[in-house]
Amino acid sequence: MDENPRAHALARKIANLLSDKKAVDIVILDVRGMTSYADYVVVASGESDRQVTSMAEHVLGKLKESEGLRPVGHEGMDTGQWVLLDFGEVVAHIFYSEMRAHYDLEGIWADARREKVA
Repeated sequence: MDENPRAHALARKIANLLSDKKAVDIVILDVRGMTSYADYVVVASGESDRQVTSMAEHVLGKLKESEGLRPVGHEGMDTGQWVLLDFGEVVAHIFYSEMRAHYDLEGIWADARREKVA
């Protein structure tokens, strides 16, 4: 399981951008060697559908502006219940709080190393 400092730095940047928009319970899951589609998964919650959409727009805008980065894909912006931002090696899941408990991604990745972000 090789280190991937670039992907880890991106995961931390996404987590910090989410924190800027008052996301709660931000966690970076290290899923290297557990899945073929990403090295890190960032999970965060918002208190309203509007906040969830705003957080996703903030991440997309800032990464495009500062890194020239665009996601491979994104889904859920229209409802604000669960937004997925796929940056290849890093995938962010931004949930409306109740949806996060329902889908329990942290439970699915129970064996992943976790990094809490304030």
